Amino acid sequence: MRPLRYSLFAALMLALPISATFAQTSVRWLSQSQAISTQYPVENAAMERLTASQNLRIERSEFQTLGINLAEALRVVRQGTFDVVSAQVGLAARDDPFLEGIDLIGVSTDIDELRAAVNAFREVFNARVEQRFGARVLAIWPFGAQVFFCTQPIRTLDDLRGLRVRSFTASMSSLLERLGATPVTLSFPEVYPALQRGVASCGITSPTSANTGKWPEVTTHLLPLSVSGAIQAHLVNANWWSRLTPAQREEFTTEFRKMEDDLWALARTTNEDATNCSIGLPNCSRTAHQPFNMTLVQVSEADKARLRRISEEVILSEWAGRCNRAYPNCAQVWNETIGRARGMSIR
Repeated sequence: MRPLRYSLFAALMLALPISATFAQTSVRWLSQSQAISTQYPVENAAMERLTASQNLRIERSEFQTLGINLAEALRVVRQGTFDVVSAQVGLAARDDPFLEGIDLIGVSTDIDELRAAVNAFREVFNARVEQRFGARVLAIWPFGAQVFFCTQPIRTLDDLRGLRVRSFTASMSSLLERLGATPVTLSFPEVYPALQRGVASCGITSPTSANTGKWPEVTTHLLPLSVSGAIQAHLVNANWWSRLTPAQREEFTTEFRKMEDDLWALARTTNEDATNCSIGLPNCSRTAHQPFNMTLVQVSEADKARLRRISEEVILSEWAGRCNRAYPNCAQVWNETIGRARGMSIR
């Protein structure tokens, strides 16, 4: 049996049933959620259900604690360093542009559109991950609408011209360049100090991530125009998966499907509450988010139309050009899946 990371494992084991301590199968689980994350209780509940129902124990680690870059998720799961890995697809897609196609900028601007796109792309996405990285996809879910938090007044997308804006995917950077902004690639922990010091004037993330990350302490204006959904995935190493019994695989599939549904539901509710809290509305629940006093900018129909136009004219073709070099049928596959679901096409 591999050595346990006792400091990381002990806290979880205190919350798990005593019977789990004497389990036989060890599961090394690498998560990107932390105790302050709204996703943490949902993921932790799935771990507890799996521990209670199967002959296993879970060794939970975090990217941040171990100092592993989120962009390394696919490599980590391919190497078998961990059995279960939570990946931020936009960052991990640096290893394969095809995967970014699940959540391209401007394609899905609300959660219903996003889920339809994900469901349309799920089968080809999983096949690509298995072929290239020796992993299986057990859950796909969103952090939530990716919107703009700025340190200075903005009214429309035009006001981003000349500003340095945090980006974390290639297609997001393409959008910002088209708007006349300068994309600055930063991991999430780097954004707060960058906004504070003026290294960046705006950042793009979900309302709940911004609130729990205290971005409203260093920003003043929130433009809630959703450019994407920040799709995440829970992956398992294929070799490890093949060693499980059929009953274990069925149980894992069932539990991850429930976790995925719970995370989609969470994205709907928490982002609305986080927005209310960040702009100081009285109906802020304050259970998961802190109250601030940001200015909420109204999204114009002109900006919505502009975002879709840039997506169709620039983002899709630019992504297809990058993707086709490694996956010659990229455009065709996208058109037949997400394109059909969203009424869009790569020409």
